[in-house]
Amino acid sequence: MTTPAPTPPVRLLVCDDHIVVRAGLLALLGSAPDIEVVGEAGTGEEAIALAAKLTPDVVLMDLQLGEGMDGVEATRRITSSGSPAPPHVLVLTTYDTDADITRAIEAGATGYLLKAERPEELFAAIHAAAQGRTTLSPPVASRVMARMRKPLPTLTDRELDILAQLSQGLGNRDIARALFISEATVKTHLGRIYDKLGVDTRAGAVAVAKEQRLLP
Repeated sequence: MTTPAPTPPVRLLVCDDHIVVRAGLLALLGSAPDIEVVGEAGTGEEAIALAAKLTPDVVLMDLQLGEGMDGVEATRRITSSGSPAPPHVLVLTTYDTDADITRAIEAGATGYLLKAERPEELFAAIHAAAQGRTTLSPPVASRVMARMRKPLPTLTDRELDILAQLSQGLGNRDIARALFISEATVKTHLGRIYDKLGVDTRAGAVAVAKEQRLLP
C-alpha cells in the first residue's frame, strides 16, 4: 500500500510592527509543525514586498502598523497584486470595531482574528485561510451578524451633507465654512453621525457610509 505524501506546511508571512509581539508570534508559530514562517515584516510596505518575493500561502496581518501604510491598505495591495495566486490575508488584531472589520473585509481579508484567541484557534484559522476559508473570532462574527440584521441608518439631509464633506478630508472648520454653519453645529452633527453609524472616528464614519452606500 502506497503511503500518501505528507501535506506540505502552510507558508506564512507575519506582519506586526511591535518587535516583541512579533517575536512572541514567531516563537508560538514555531511550535506548529504544519506551519512554516517564511518571513516577517514590521510595516505594510515590507509586507507587500516580501509577499511578492516569498510567495507565502498566508499573510498574518496586524491592522495598526504605526507610521506609514496601515494593515488594511497593505491587505488591499497584496490581495489585488495581479499575481496568479496571491496569498490569503488573515487579520490578527486587537481592534474589533465595525469600521475596522468592514474595511479589512472589503480590502480582501480572508479572515479576522483577535489576538485574545487561543493558540489552537490561531493555528486552525491559518490553515483555513490557506484553503481560502473564512474564519472570524466569535466577537467579530457577532458584530458582522448584528450589522447584517440591523436596518440601514437614516441620516438627515444635513448629516449627509456633512458626511460628504468629511469624505473629502475636510476638517470641522472647513466643513462649517462650506455649509455656512458654526463649528459647534458641525461637532453636534458629527456626534449624531457617529452614533447612528456605530463608529467613533472620522475614517470609520466614511468607511461605514461607503459600505452602506450612503456616499457616492
